[in-house]
Amino acid sequence: MYGKSPARLVPLLLGLQLTALWPTTAVEIYTSGAVEAMNGTDTRLKCTFSSFAPVGDALTVTWNFRPRDGGPEQFVFYYHVDPFPPMSGRFKDRVVWDGNPERYDVSILLWKLQFDDNGTYTCQVKNPPDVDGLVGTVRLSVVHTVQFSEIYFLALAIGSACALMVIIVIVVVLFQHFRKKRWAERAHKVVEIKSKEEERLNQEKVSVYLEDTD
Repeated sequence: MYGKSPARLVPLLLGLQLTALWPTTAVEIYTSGAVEAMNGTDTRLKCTFSSFAPVGDALTVTWNFRPRDGGPEQFVFYYHVDPFPPMSGRFKDRVVWDGNPERYDVSILLWKLQFDDNGTYTCQVKNPPDVDGLVGTVRLSVVHTVQFSEIYFLALAIGSACALMVIIVIVVVLFQHFRKKRWAERAHKVVEIKSKEEERLNQEKVSVYLEDTD
């Protein structure tokens, strides 16, 4: 009886070891962090994730919203096999699914932004057995006009410098072209003058010869 017990314990110990070696399952969320958009426009709230488990029909995505000035959390969007937009509330007919679960993208598109849309949007993803993990957040700021960040100024400066270089190259090429053309015209005129001078000298020689002959 006791001689058989170690053999029975082998599968159990092996299972415990495999469980210990199995990576901790947790969904990791990635968002754009902070988004600034102009009043009346549309904006995309980006949310992607990573998971050890393959994406299947068990995937669920929940978007919620908390106003900047405080107040209860509000439902924004839900996805499970199919998208389920809100049927009432401030986001009714203003939010659509813009994700692709096969690419681990669960983003949404928010239409016709209003100033009271300012606040924090949360993106929660569950992909069983990966059901734990931090909730992604997107801080939306709706403004009258979009403020240009340093990267926009840098891009503008680089673009202006490139345009200036192109203009300089064009000017140099045109200058060289017209300079060569002018030298060619001058050389042609010199050749013409020499030809006329030689022709005049020849005519004078002929005239002198005829006079001597007479």
